[in-house]
Amino acid sequence: MKPHIHIAVIVSTIDEEYQSGILSGIRQFAFANGVTLEHFVASANTGGDAGHDTGEYNIFSLADFQKFDGIILIINTIQNPVYLEAVLERVRHTNVPVVCLDKDVPELYSIRIDNEKSMQNIVEHFILHHGFTRINYVSGPADNIDSQQRLKAYRDVLEKHGIPVEEQRIYHGNFVSRDGTAAVTKFLQTTLPQAIVCANDNMAIGVMNALMTHGIRVPEEVAVSGFDFTYNARNYAPSLTSVSRPLERVGQLACRKILNHLEKIPQARSEMMETQCCFSQSCGCHETPLMNTDEFKKRNFTILESFSEDVSLISRMASALTECDSLEKYIENLKPFIQEIQCKEFYLCLCDNWKQGIMADETEENYLMHILSPNHYIVEGYGNTILVPLAYKNGKFFDMPDFPVSEMLPGLFSEDNERGDYYFMPLHVGERAMGYCVLKDSRFPVSSKLFHNFITNISNSLESARKIICLDRVTQKLNKLYTVDTLANINNRNGFRIGTQHLFQESIRLKKPVMLMFLDMDGLKYINDTFGHKAGDNAICCMADVLRQACDGQEVCCRFGGDEFIIFAADYTKEKADILSQKIMALLEQTNQRKRFSYTLAASLGYHITIPEPGTSLFQLVTIADHAMYEEKKRHKNSRYLKQTGLHSGTQ
Repeated sequence: MKPHIHIAVIVSTIDEEYQSGILSGIRQFAFANGVTLEHFVASANTGGDAGHDTGEYNIFSLADFQKFDGIILIINTIQNPVYLEAVLERVRHTNVPVVCLDKDVPELYSIRIDNEKSMQNIVEHFILHHGFTRINYVSGPADNIDSQQRLKAYRDVLEKHGIPVEEQRIYHGNFVSRDGTAAVTKFLQTTLPQAIVCANDNMAIGVMNALMTHGIRVPEEVAVSGFDFTYNARNYAPSLTSVSRPLERVGQLACRKILNHLEKIPQARSEMMETQCCFSQSCGCHETPLMNTDEFKKRNFTILESFSEDVSLISRMASALTECDSLEKYIENLKPFIQEIQCKEFYLCLCDNWKQGIMADETEENYLMHILSPNHYIVEGYGNTILVPLAYKNGKFFDMPDFPVSEMLPGLFSEDNERGDYYFMPLHVGERAMGYCVLKDSRFPVSSKLFHNFITNISNSLESARKIICLDRVTQKLNKLYTVDTLANINNRNGFRIGTQHLFQESIRLKKPVMLMFLDMDGLKYINDTFGHKAGDNAICCMADVLRQACDGQEVCCRFGGDEFIIFAADYTKEKADILSQKIMALLEQTNQRKRFSYTLAASLGYHITIPEPGTSLFQLVTIADHAMYEEKKRHKNSRYLKQTGLHSGTQ
């Protein structure tokens, strides 16, 4: 047998007592035998949202089953038959032992309980011991194997004892407490039953609550039974008649079957585990001993204290992660909470496209369409590459490079890796996959009822951060479109107004001079007519480049429109304006020499310097500067924008 054994556990909704009981047995065996467990955990069927379930069940696609030494599949927790069949199809094609719990799958190992016999004993108890003939039934999902078998047992026992099976006395639920409330609402519309048999304890407790809300006493007026014998059922008032299952022994046996297979020890392919009917107060019997009151109080206090701590953690985390405007800030805010859940390792693993819209090319014309398009979403699998913005191990955060999704987690199967319990949980928004989290050796997944809320909090806040970042990028892009000339890539009129408004108002308040320079390109029409508009556009861009180089940060320049440009500067002198003019002309000459156009890039300019009076408009000064430029242009006896003319360009 291999020195390091890895078993994959496929399960959904681990905060239920059925799942936690089996997982407890699996962990006990794994710890005692040096086995590493990799739990792939979904939290589906929580609210009837098909998109949510798709995102949750997607975590099962991450598991590369061929890399494991064995697989435990808790079938009863995967209530969607499509996803269940997809997992079964994949595990059938592996060469590793697979143990299916609560369903006999041909050619695979299975461990089951006799649902039919257990439910038959409960129903017959009501008929033979209590003499009831009006027995209603609350069933689970129609596509669930346990639900099917228990409903069949109810029907068979009634028929066996000559009691008609009346469909109006059967309610089909989904194994959750609110189904019990809905069932009672339906049952009260007909003759009151003597007993209500439920396919699990959650629905049975819901039934008892609803009956008592309507003033109907349990068991004096209506007896009630459940199935699973959970902690809540045992300690409810009245305590619930139910069926106890050896959940921990089932988990231990599942692991033992895998190790037996690896060691080539002969064993039965399928096994049936015994159950025990526990008749208690809810049917009028008192055979089941109640928990000691002091022990009950202590345990409940521990449960409530832990729940309160978890609520606090999740509330604080939600507050810290709300409206993070960068991934860096998000990660820094998340770190303290990873340390708080006391895990040995934690990894935030993201699909490489999760940042859709954040890192998009700034020059992309269809940027808005890109970040909104569902074509970039991942629904099945997690893409090809995984990014790890947060990695934590043995008390330290560290940088982990990207890795292929086929690895699941780098070093997972390394001989140097210590034994432990890993939990892989999906991160998603609806059906869209964002990535997954990995925890190792934390009490949180197995002891907290709010573990799914913790992971959902990470998913939702991460998506919120992504949207904020995208919105900021879009706003920047829209601002650029609003304030920047798309051809010349310098300020347009809006950008010029915004960029100069404060400086201009301060100059008025402090009575300091401002300078407005107006520049007009020479011969742009000739360039367009002779060499085409593409050459004209290039000439405009070159002129804008010259102005960007000439303005050292003290000045604000813009394309005013067409072939006209403006430069503004506060606290300026005539000497500075003359130096700026000469600098522009020198740069134009350098550009002509370097570019070797078929034309000469040239311009006329004029400027106006004044201390603006209150009430003066900036664009009034632009008009004066325009007149100064026009006067300069009139002094040009010839326009020297063509190389072949050999004439001289004008300057102020």
